Amino acid sequence: MSHYSNPLPAASAVAVGASPGAMLALDLGQHTGWALAYPRGPITSGTELFKAGRFEGGGMPLLRFVSWLSELHDRAGPLTAVVFEEVRAHRGTAAAHTYGAFLGQLTAWCELHHVPYHGVPVGTIKKHATGRGNAGKAEVIAAMRIQGFDPADDNEADALALLQWALREEGEPK
Repeated sequence: MSHYSNPLPAASAVAVGASPGAMLALDLGQHTGWALAYPRGPITSGTELFKAGRFEGGGMPLLRFVSWLSELHDRAGPLTAVVFEEVRAHRGTAAAHTYGAFLGQLTAWCELHHVPYHGVPVGTIKKHATGRGNAGKAEVIAAMRIQGFDPADDNEADALALLQWALREEGEPK
């Protein structure tokens, strides 16, 4: 897992600034999964942990998330499109609040930077990745491994599956 201040993995085959833009796929939350596609280039992915420290206020994870997006936009991009997992049901109130807070920050950031964005329902992503809209986490991870990726967890696997869907539906990033 990389830290928010380093959105591109050190071992990445991507030369920073080598591409005119990138498409970003996100599985939003305190443990955000991400995947980037460059025009005719490699796909990179990972996870970022945005959790408040012991002596921090509850807004710090959101500030770090926005900072991470801006750094990613500057270093990997510019970002030309953002797709995110559109979650319509949550396990509890805290999960719903967390998702809503990250989604609000993401959409505001995209509006500010004129980056097109849209959500894709969870079932659509799972069906694309596994053939079943109600597939479990392990099935999505396995599907991404079959495609040659090595996701660290379900968050990264979800972002990769979403990116694969977006590339099929929307084509290469511009």
